[in-house]
Amino acid sequence: MLFSSFVFLSIFLPATLLGYFLLPRKLKNYWLLFASLFFYAFGAPKFVFVLILSSLLDFFLAQALQRHTVYAKKILAFGVIFNIGLLGYFKYANFFVEEFSRIFGWFGFGGIHIEQIALPIGISFFTFQKISYLVDVYHKQAKVAKNFANYLLYVSLFPQLIAGPIIRYHDISKQIEYRDHSKEKFLYGVFRFSRGLAKKVLIADSVGMIADKAFSIAYWDLSSPQAWIGILAYAMQIYFDFSGYSDMAIGLCRMFGFVIPENFRMPYIAKNFTEFWQRWHISLSAWMKEYVYIPLGGNRVDMPRWILNLWIVFLLSGLWHGASTTFIAWGAVHGFFLMTDKLFWIKASEKFGKYVNIILTFFWICISWVLFRSQTLADGLLYIHRLIDFSKNPVILWSDMLTSRALAMLILALALSFIPAFSWYQKWWHYWEKRSVYTRTYFEFFVAVVLLGLSMLAMAHADFTPFIYFRF
Repeated sequence: MLFSSFVFLSIFLPATLLGYFLLPRKLKNYWLLFASLFFYAFGAPKFVFVLILSSLLDFFLAQALQRHTVYAKKILAFGVIFNIGLLGYFKYANFFVEEFSRIFGWFGFGGIHIEQIALPIGISFFTFQKISYLVDVYHKQAKVAKNFANYLLYVSLFPQLIAGPIIRYHDISKQIEYRDHSKEKFLYGVFRFSRGLAKKVLIADSVGMIADKAFSIAYWDLSSPQAWIGILAYAMQIYFDFSGYSDMAIGLCRMFGFVIPENFRMPYIAKNFTEFWQRWHISLSAWMKEYVYIPLGGNRVDMPRWILNLWIVFLLSGLWHGASTTFIAWGAVHGFFLMTDKLFWIKASEKFGKYVNIILTFFWICISWVLFRSQTLADGLLYIHRLIDFSKNPVILWSDMLTSRALAMLILALALSFIPAFSWYQKWWHYWEKRSVYTRTYFEFFVAVVLLGLSMLAMAHADFTPFIYFRF
């Protein structure tokens, strides 16, 4: 069930909110848990049992971690291996079988074949949450959930179940047991949800049509300007699509009284890749730092080992996004630029100034998005070659690639992405934050109503378009 669907907006969400606020406090969590499981089962009925049963095992493992401290390391290792194994089976089995089959074919052996394994929606996100719970209980950074219903609600909370943000249990455990509700919190939730919906259906889906067209054009028919328009459109599509989902998740959680962490902070105004990962998919980068980078030794080791740690983190980040060499290459590109940042670039780039660094960083981010978007590594390299080869005249007409609405949304997306870099915007924002809560709340609610109306109008005339990160 998509947030950007009439089923969700007109049936599921109103019914869930109505039941939630009519029920007494002691039943609210159970209602929300039922709604969350129904939400997941609506799109993947057979996989809801995978979610429930694996969560049940984690719940008992966490209790065992607390009771049997002598065997805690072995219990934790089993839990982590189990969760990674589950993710590996569903997400990577087909990929590795195909790769090994190709290698065996080089040596004249017969191929290996297995039946295609379906991927449970959101498994990459809830698996990381489940692992963080076990690790945090082991390190006594989180208390064991009081009951299975509380833990399952943490894992399956529908606003962020499918595509994050990734939440650590101790950041939300107290809110599961008790959270306050207010008119201001609810109205802000409506605003964040409507803003996210508008990002998705008004901007991301519109510019996505440009990107889809550019990447569908044969290499020999694509001109360099068209290739650049295509990758600019994709950079805007993936940002507004994914940040739009995060806005909707944050907004929905606020409506139900939860406050969850931000996942994006204007990433395209980053002056280097290090800053980019402090602004983009913040919950994933924080998770990787806490549960992979620091346990490997972080930067508290010698230079060769530190570089290795950095590469491991970003190769795993690429692989986490999908079972494909393109995602691994994307992770490698980001690992390379993070390494150069740490070694010399951040200091050396100071002489270029803020705006030049933003442009340079965005340029290389766009190059990396080519690998992320391409079906194969060869396709990605050919597209990158077309970006820098200006000798080709366009065969495909611009009118076949760009509609007036899509172009307008692309310009709007670029403006919204880069305007926050200017000092006048920052001054205006500080001024706005000083306004009274009453003024901001009701102005935001008015904006929410307008955005919601425009979004639903666009949805009525649009084709089905899933969120990009649903595939992960």
